Amino acid sequence: MEQDGKIFIGKSSKPEYLDLKLANRHGLITGATGTGKTVTLQVLAEGFSDAGVPVFAADIKGDLSGIAAKGEPKDFILKRVEEVGLEGYENKAYPTIFWDVFGEKGHPIRATVEDMGPLLLSRMMELNEVQEGVLNITFRVAADEVAAGHKQFLLLDLKDLRSVLNYVAENAKEISTKYGNVAATSVGAIQRRILVLEEQGASQFFGQPELQITDFLRTTNDGRGYINLLAADKLMEKPRLYAIFLLWLLTKLWQTLPEVGDPPKPKLVFFFDEAHLLFNDAPKALLERIEQIARLIRSKGVGVYFVTQNPMDVPDTVSSQLGNRVQHALRAFTPQEQRAVKAAASTFRPNPELDTERVILELKVGEALVSMLENKGEPSIVQRTLIRPPSGRIGPLTDTERKSLIENSPVYGKYEDAMDSESAHELLSKRAAEKAAEAAATQNESALPGWAKVIFGRGPRGGMSVGEQIVRDVTRSVMRSTINQVKNAIIKSIFGSRRR
Repeated sequence: MEQDGKIFIGKSSKPEYLDLKLANRHGLITGATGTGKTVTLQVLAEGFSDAGVPVFAADIKGDLSGIAAKGEPKDFILKRVEEVGLEGYENKAYPTIFWDVFGEKGHPIRATVEDMGPLLLSRMMELNEVQEGVLNITFRVAADEVAAGHKQFLLLDLKDLRSVLNYVAENAKEISTKYGNVAATSVGAIQRRILVLEEQGASQFFGQPELQITDFLRTTNDGRGYINLLAADKLMEKPRLYAIFLLWLLTKLWQTLPEVGDPPKPKLVFFFDEAHLLFNDAPKALLERIEQIARLIRSKGVGVYFVTQNPMDVPDTVSSQLGNRVQHALRAFTPQEQRAVKAAASTFRPNPELDTERVILELKVGEALVSMLENKGEPSIVQRTLIRPPSGRIGPLTDTERKSLIENSPVYGKYEDAMDSESAHELLSKRAAEKAAEAAATQNESALPGWAKVIFGRGPRGGMSVGEQIVRDVTRSVMRSTINQVKNAIIKSIFGSRRR
């Protein structure tokens, strides 16, 4: 049943495979809650790992973590093995690296503010067009300062961003002339949004050491690809942060990896769960960025698989790039759901023996309509398919198991301790302190009587004048005399005067 260069997905009237050389043409896994999407994701992740392809996936509920433990030969699993004709089936654990933006259930993932960029950051903070413009100016000012040789003028964390925003506000007149209008109200609004991000835990994400994307591309000594799981249960409480974070990862992959054309198998497969969060109310600029990445990242050897409940969650411009499709059952209780079923049915290459629309409503848990790219990239005829069982555990790891795997991970100790490098915040704080000191010195000088300034003046190169030196020496002499008088008085009071 297993074939070289292919991943066995399940059985219809024939075995259904995903061809590895076409796996970087992206894919879509859809279906209502509880219909088996997570198990299908696990089956594909295991198949890629066995083929030596690293995987990244978000673990929304923690269920996917079981892939790191050996599965159990339960009756319903053995029954499905027999139904699909899976020969040589064995339970086994898969090499897994756990990640967590908050550093609680995996290795921390960090990015710099500069790396995130103004477009994604604006989306994360829900800025309007005017505020986004001010943020773009802020990034440009920081970049120009770095280009001018002020290397510490870097945007690494949220403190840096806040400091540069203050700098922009304080120098608004000059900056507006050079870069465009900067309104104090817009700066204030952005500062408030930064505060919201910090309250959501984003300060743990922005900083150093930043993620090295090559750590997602690891393989074991026996040639299996590591499965990188992002603990996303807590992150999902901030859906906007979750969506932008995953898009940032895709962008980083796209910008970092070299062109490889059409390799015999992908260099990495990326599963984007709860994909609808990425597209909800997304501005045009962001949709264009997503479409661009989906279209071009294929040549980097990266396959992207969106996982969502409704196929209509994905815009047509992106959906058209997704060639490999798995459709689990949908519900059609409302007119909108009925339209979704029709839309899903229309995306498949028709099978004259199947009423695709009706079958979508009839699919049982663990069943799906499957259409994969084949031959020269054309989609296969859609088939009603029994999905094969995974080899790893179905269900979550225990906390003890997870902790043990984290401590024995190949990247353990690399990201655990945060760094606070000298950057924009420190540089601007130093500048502010120097200005405050200069202001204080000026104030002290102005406090001298006018006649003193006339008489004494200032010494060469900012040193003391002759008059100031005289005042200093006289003061010291008076102080010495006073001290001697006090000392003599104390001695006299204690010992008294001696009679001759």
